[in-house]
Amino acid sequence: MRRVLVVGGGASGLMAAIQAARSGAKVTLLEKNRQVGKKILVTGNGRCNLTNTDQDLSHYRGGEPGFAGTVFQGFGLKETLEFFDGLGIFVKDRNGYLYPYSDQASSVAEVLRMEAERLGVRLALGNRIEELSVTDRGFAARTEGWTYEGDACVLAAGSAAAPDTGSDGSGYALAAAFGHRVIKPLPALVQLRCRERFFERLAGLRMEASVKILAETQAPAEGKKNAERKELAEDRGEVQFTKSGISGIPVFQVSRYAVRALDEGRQVEARLNLFPRLGERELKEYFASRLEAGGYKKGEQFLTGLFPGKMSLCLLERAGIAKNKRAEDWTGEELDRLLGQIRDFRTEIVSGGSFEQAQVCSGGVDTREICPETMESRLVPGLFFAGEVVDIDGACGGYNLQWAWSSGYTAGRSAAKGGTE
Repeated sequence: MRRVLVVGGGASGLMAAIQAARSGAKVTLLEKNRQVGKKILVTGNGRCNLTNTDQDLSHYRGGEPGFAGTVFQGFGLKETLEFFDGLGIFVKDRNGYLYPYSDQASSVAEVLRMEAERLGVRLALGNRIEELSVTDRGFAARTEGWTYEGDACVLAAGSAAAPDTGSDGSGYALAAAFGHRVIKPLPALVQLRCRERFFERLAGLRMEASVKILAETQAPAEGKKNAERKELAEDRGEVQFTKSGISGIPVFQVSRYAVRALDEGRQVEARLNLFPRLGERELKEYFASRLEAGGYKKGEQFLTGLFPGKMSLCLLERAGIAKNKRAEDWTGEELDRLLGQIRDFRTEIVSGGSFEQAQVCSGGVDTREICPETMESRLVPGLFFAGEVVDIDGACGGYNLQWAWSSGYTAGRSAAKGGTE
């Protein structure tokens, strides 16, 4: 019987262990926490957004985004739903976002644990790996109290995001020790911090907006500024304003691009459209009719009903319009500046949130060194990868868990079968 070691007891590790055991392997799962599935418990605000009906590959990012598509061909959305249905999870659909009917992430972690135990998977909990190496008999995972051996090994140790759940980035070092290139891990799905001080006054506001991220095309030479900027990403939804910048789902969706550009030494800017429901011409026409009906109102009063008071004052200030000036007395230039601020509210991004605040990481083990059909290392036969340790990160909405299920399935089955199907 083939022996498989699985390093990491999160979503991808549990899936890999279950699939390896279902394929006839003797499986040992090593997890440094005292429980498996700890990070699953906090996904989807504790409800566990299992996956999403929209599986367009644009929702998956990395050095080779197409890599995920090959993995999904073997185990995608349909297979994921069938798998969880077989474990007793009834799935409900919230506009394409799929959750367990119980609305409890704990139910997902529990059925995975129960299935692993039913299949005879040895759960070696509370075991931090001190060394993972290749031996003449396969692989050896040395912990403080014991050395575990296997014919194959699945590295599913997670990323550096959300370290409170046990994701400390140790998997990167284990992969690097085998000679794998690790693309620098950086926080993703995280808030962004901005330079301007006016955010202290906007803290607590929530507004529908679109968010574009632009960055210099290259890091400028010392003492110089590169004016040429390229749009990296855009998203739309409810933006949250904090004391230090911007947050919310649309910001999370574009944050990985901002953080990576900043790490490369490029200047990064966010441009918010605070009234995305109307195009430029439609917004100008709407303001013209609004001026006819309420031009007697002063600036903040005139904007009441469109924007929260704190944002109205900020827009007027940035447009250079006195707040006590009646709208009918605005010059054409002042109105244009105000409309410009509404449709193109610019702010300089100075940093992203920390690993502690991030939901996932961008970066990880270079996918060019992994076979997507099996998730086996191209450098070390018998070594497989799954989940966040790989350079694939998904958008908000169940995509990171779908990657965990699909990559874990592929790695587990392949490890049990010696890398072949």
